[in-house]
Amino acid sequence: MTAAAETIRSVLADLLWQPTGPLTRDLLLTPGRFGLGKVPAGKQPDATTTMVCGFCSTGCGLNIHLKEGQAVNLTPTTNYPVNLGMACPKGWEALTVLNSPDRATTPLLRDAGGTLRPVPWAAALQTFCQRMKGIQAKHGPHSIAFLGTGQIPTEEMAFLGSLAKFGMGMLHGDGNTRQCMATSVVAYKQSFGFDAPPYTYQDFEESDVIVLVGSNLCIAHPIMWQRICRNPHEPQIIVVDPRTTETAMAATLHLPLQPKSDLALLYGLAHILIREEWIDREFLAAHTTGFEAFAEHVRQFTPEYVSKVSGLETAVLEKSARLIHEGKRVSFWWTMGVNQSYEGVRTAQAIINLALMTGNIGRPGTGANSITGQCNAMGSRLFSNTTNLLGGRAFENPQHREKVAGILGVDKERIPTQPSWSYDRIIEGILRDQIKGLWIVATNTAHSWINQHAVRDILSRLDFLVVQDMYHSTETAELAHLVLPAASWGEKEGTFINSERRFGVIKKVVPAPGQALADFHIFRLIADAWGCGEMFSRWTSPEQVFQILKELSRGQPCDITGIEDYRMIDQRGGVQWPYPSSGERDEGTQRRLFAEGRFYHDDGKAKFLFEMPAEMPEPPSEKYPFLLLTGRGTASQWHTQTRTKKSAVLRQLYPAEIYVELNPEDARKLRITSNQRVVVESQRGGLVAKAFVTPTVQRGLCFLPMHYETTNQLTLAHFDPYSRQPSYKNCAVNVRRAEVADLSPSPFGRGPG
Repeated sequence: MTAAAETIRSVLADLLWQPTGPLTRDLLLTPGRFGLGKVPAGKQPDATTTMVCGFCSTGCGLNIHLKEGQAVNLTPTTNYPVNLGMACPKGWEALTVLNSPDRATTPLLRDAGGTLRPVPWAAALQTFCQRMKGIQAKHGPHSIAFLGTGQIPTEEMAFLGSLAKFGMGMLHGDGNTRQCMATSVVAYKQSFGFDAPPYTYQDFEESDVIVLVGSNLCIAHPIMWQRICRNPHEPQIIVVDPRTTETAMAATLHLPLQPKSDLALLYGLAHILIREEWIDREFLAAHTTGFEAFAEHVRQFTPEYVSKVSGLETAVLEKSARLIHEGKRVSFWWTMGVNQSYEGVRTAQAIINLALMTGNIGRPGTGANSITGQCNAMGSRLFSNTTNLLGGRAFENPQHREKVAGILGVDKERIPTQPSWSYDRIIEGILRDQIKGLWIVATNTAHSWINQHAVRDILSRLDFLVVQDMYHSTETAELAHLVLPAASWGEKEGTFINSERRFGVIKKVVPAPGQALADFHIFRLIADAWGCGEMFSRWTSPEQVFQILKELSRGQPCDITGIEDYRMIDQRGGVQWPYPSSGERDEGTQRRLFAEGRFYHDDGKAKFLFEMPAEMPEPPSEKYPFLLLTGRGTASQWHTQTRTKKSAVLRQLYPAEIYVELNPEDARKLRITSNQRVVVESQRGGLVAKAFVTPTVQRGLCFLPMHYETTNQLTLAHFDPYSRQPSYKNCAVNVRRAEVADLSPSPFGRGPG
C-alpha cells in the first residue's frame, strides 16, 4: 500500500462517525463542566454543549442539545457575551440546513461525456494531483491558483494557504472576503498600521450617539441591532443610507443621500466640525499625523456644496455635525454600503477621520468600527495566507518570511516574496491564459462574483476546475471538473473570529454525510498525495494547528499566545485578540483597542488619509436611466442562499422569487404595479423580477436583493483601486414592463431566480 493510500485509509478510519468530536466529547465527560460527572464507558449522555453560529460575523453562542451524544436541537446561549440569549432566524435553523438531498457525499469527477460521476477518494486525489501538476509542468508553477473563503475555521484557512503556497508552489490565492471586507482591511492598515477593528459589541450599549453608514443593521446583523435596543442612554441614531431601510426607519435622523455621495458628505461633516472648532486638538496633536493637510482638503466641502452633491439640506448637515459634537461617546459603524464601493477605502477612512478628530476612539461607546460579513472573515484576514503572510505579516518583508519559516519548520525559499493577486486579478488571469487550474473552496463564485455572465464564461475556460463544497448543486460546482465533498459547521472542529475580534469554538456534534470530510482532512490528504505531507507533519488536528497559529501571532498586534487551548475559549465565552501570554491585558469579556491612544504605525500615531471623490464609473443614461442598488434582502437569507434555501422555515420568511423595489412615481410613469413582472436590464444582461412599489426607494433608483442567482448578471465589474473590492452597489439599468416574450423559458440565461 502506498503512503498516500495508507493516509487515505487511516484518515477515513479516524473519521468514522463518533457521537461527538474529540473536543465536545472531552468537554462532556469533564466532571463539573456540565454537571455530568463521569459516564460509563461506551455511553454518551444527553447533554448540552455550546458553540458559535456558522452564519454571519456576529458570532452568537448557541446551545447544542445532544441526545445520545448527537445534536437534536439548539437554543441561543443566555450568558454568551455576544448575543445574550438572542438568535436570528438563520441561527435557529443552523442544524436544519445540514440535512439536504443535494449534499456532496462522495467525490465527483466529470467523465468524457461531461457528466459528474462518483469516484473513490483515492481516484479523486490522484486526479487532483496529476492534473494540477501537469498544468504547472506545462504552464509554469504559478499557473494554478485557489479561491478560499470566510466560511471555514481559521485552522483550515491556514492549512489551505500554507499547503497551496509552501507545499504546492502556488503564488496566487485569495478569499471571498475580498467581496466583503477588503476595503476595511486596507483602510485600517493604512490609517492605524494594522487591520484592527477597535470595538466591542458593548459599545453599542454605551454610545450616546450612533452613526451607521451604509448599514442596514436590523436586517444584516439583527443581534447587533438588539444590542442597540438595549442601550440605556436613549442614543441619537444617525443612519446614512440612500434607501429608507428598516434601520433608517428606526433612526432618530435619517440622511437619505444620493448614492455614492457619502465621501463628500463625510468630508462636509468634517468641514463643519473644524469650522466650529468641535474637534479634540489635544488628541490630534498627541496621537495623529496629517490632520492639517486634511483640514485644508475639506475646506472646499462647504455645506452648500455638499448639499448640492448629496441632495441633503444644509440644515440636516449642520444638525448631524452638532449631534456628533454634543455626544460624549460617539461610535461610527459601517458595512457593505461603504465597503462595496469603487472609492470604499477613502470613504472608510473619512469615517475613521471623524472618529479621530473628535477623540472618539479607545473609550467605551466610541470607535471607527467596521462590521464584518462572514462568520470567519476576520480569521481569513489574519491567517488565510493569501494577500497577507500568516499572522498579518507581509510577504515582501524578509524578516517576516524568516520568522514564519522558522515557526513552521519550512525552507524560507518556499515562502513567496510577493503577495497574491487579488480575486479579480485571478479571474482576469484566467481570461489572459495565465491561470489554467483553479481550486475553489467553500465559495460560490459563479453566483456571487460581479458580472456573472462573464465570470461563468471565464471559469469555463479553465483546464481544470476543482470545487470543494458541502453541496454538489451550487452554481460553481455545476461547472467543476472535480467536486470534493466537504463537511460543514457542526460536522467538524476549529475556531471562528467574529467582528469584535472574538475567537469562538465550533464542535463536531453531527456526522458529515457519506464520505464527506472536514476541509482540514481533505487538505491533509492532498498534502500527502502531493508529496509534501512531511512539511505538515505537526498539523495533525485543528487544535494542534491553533497552537501553531499562536506562535505565528507572537509579537503581532493580534497576539493570542495567552489563549491556552480550545477549552479556555469555550469556558470564557470566547476570547478577543490581542491576548498575549505576558504584559498587560484586560481579563474582561469585552475588550477594545487604542485605550492608550497608541496605534500600530512605527511612530505610534494614526494617519489622516483622503483624496477627492471619484466620478461614478457607470452613471444612469438615456438608455439605462435607473441606478441599481444591491444588498441584503431579509434576515432569513444568506449570501447565495446555498444553505438558507435548504430550510423550509427560512424559505417561508422571504420571497421565493426575485423582486425589484421601485419608487411609486417611477412605477406610475412606467405603468408598473406591485407584483407585476418587469424586466431589469443593464449592458451586461437582463432578468425578470416581480415589482415591489415602495417609497423606501428614491426616484431614479431601484433595489435588488443580492441573494438571487440572477442579480449579478447585471452588476458592473469595477473595483476600489486600493482594496480591489468589487463595487456591487451601483450600475445603470433600465426597468420596463415584461412582455410575453420576456416570460419564455430562460430569456436571460438561467431564468428569473
